[in-house]
Amino acid sequence: MSAQPQFEQTWISLEDYLAAELLSDTKHEYDDGELVAMSGTSKNHERIKGNVSAALHIHLRGKPCEPFSSDVKLKIGNYLFYPDVMVVCNDTSTHDYYAEAAVLVVEVLSKSTRRRDETLKRRLYQTIPTLQEYVLIEQDIVDVEVCRRSEGWVSSHYFLGDDVPFESVDLTISVAEIYARVENDDVRSFLLEQQAIADSAAAN
Repeated sequence: MSAQPQFEQTWISLEDYLAAELLSDTKHEYDDGELVAMSGTSKNHERIKGNVSAALHIHLRGKPCEPFSSDVKLKIGNYLFYPDVMVVCNDTSTHDYYAEAAVLVVEVLSKSTRRRDETLKRRLYQTIPTLQEYVLIEQDIVDVEVCRRSEGWVSSHYFLGDDVPFESVDLTISVAEIYARVENDDVRSFLLEQQAIADSAAAN
């Protein structure tokens, strides 16, 4: 989702935010008393989010860990965000509308959210004791960035032709699966290359 600060909004308590959010037509993230309105997303954004979410739902069916998409909030201290996708294991939170014990968080980048995802959210997500992986996925080009606690949060990048290991949930997804149906120049070039290889193999 796109992030738009509501500059006219005065300070609001966490309790009032949670109550108001249930009645609001627009989603808001909560930044220690300030609201950030979330606007709509692109088709490519939804395709990527849906592809990752679907793979996680299938993989985790019947297992203790549970995936959620961007309708459930993640609470970190006095901040509440709507991750595009997250996986929660052994969550002790009794609140119906947010989780606190994510092991995997995925954000799909856009022009309006990039700075927020790469700075504030990256810093705060990495303070979650249970978090093992933070994933940033580009939508206008093909690039899957995975930051793992086990590697000191150093970024690893994956591209078309690669497989992405989500170690926190013991799942490997190909980059091609993550970008299925996505329309950008990188994906188009990859599909043309794959078709040429297939045509060459058929001719031989």
